[in-house]
Amino acid sequence: MTDIVVEYKKLKELCSNKLQEAGVPADHADIVANVLVHADSRGVSSHGVLRTEHYVKRVKEGGINVNPNFSIKESGPVTAIFNGDDGFGHVVSKHAMDHAIMLAQKNGVGMVGVINSSHCGALSYFVNQAAQTNLIGMAMTHTDKLVVPFGGAEPFFGTNPIAYGFPAKKNKPIILDMATSNAALGKILHAREKGKEIPKDWGVDKNGNPSSNPNDVVSLLPFGGPKGYGLAMVVDILSGIMTGSAFGPHINPMYGDYNKMRKLGHFYCVINPAMFTDQTTFLESIDDMIHEIHKIQPVEGFNRVMVPGEPEQLREEESIQNGVSIPETVYEYLTQITTVS
Repeated sequence: MTDIVVEYKKLKELCSNKLQEAGVPADHADIVANVLVHADSRGVSSHGVLRTEHYVKRVKEGGINVNPNFSIKESGPVTAIFNGDDGFGHVVSKHAMDHAIMLAQKNGVGMVGVINSSHCGALSYFVNQAAQTNLIGMAMTHTDKLVVPFGGAEPFFGTNPIAYGFPAKKNKPIILDMATSNAALGKILHAREKGKEIPKDWGVDKNGNPSSNPNDVVSLLPFGGPKGYGLAMVVDILSGIMTGSAFGPHINPMYGDYNKMRKLGHFYCVINPAMFTDQTTFLESIDDMIHEIHKIQPVEGFNRVMVPGEPEQLREEESIQNGVSIPETVYEYLTQITTVS
């Protein structure tokens, strides 16, 4: 499967247009496109524009509300519940993070639980929102069952990703965004799209055996065994049970039942470091940490030691300058003219 390089802004336009063809309002379509191209430009194609076709299918079958009526209920000085009314999770999450940022700027901490949402894409986009305002961002979301628990043969939790963003004064923010599985499902889908094998520790087949064939994988493995399994539980409790949403095997699936709203929960937390220490000192210390890590002698096979998120940031700079690489089949879908009957 060959790739094609598309100009950064053009890819956003193609993605947004495809969503608008399906009835998504322009402002919401633009936000979704921004999040998807953000992922592709950083080399995280599993959460990129290849998802567009899936979203369009779900919209057409009634599984996403394209005209949601968002509402926010502030439950305390630093807490709120954001009701996404079954809209696009990308749009819901951007607005929920904006509210958490506002609370943190005002009161030092902002915590927003999200209910009635859908798949929100790469969490790095949202923690970066906070980091760009010199605040610390944290984001997490649960997903439908796909990962086997440590010692188990059947899936229970989802990939349940978690992300953090830490601002610096001179350097780009430190961004840690990871699934609690060894790999995100999107990476399996991307491998299927490109006809490539995957590492054996990514997933298991229907018999519970590890497989390097992405077409045979039916469940994923947690990273670090019991550690990833434990973190997946934490994410599900905070984004699911704590918000009054479903958990584990009770979450509506992403693939299948396209006419059903997914009712996902997310959890966003923003911390203002100025409430704990001098803000300038904090930002400069983050710079010092990055600088000292860069000075560490790399082992054979590495040019230098980088901080979390740095490889993706370098890839993003290159993508903005030279274009974003996506599978040719995805490009063909985005550029295909939809016939309205």
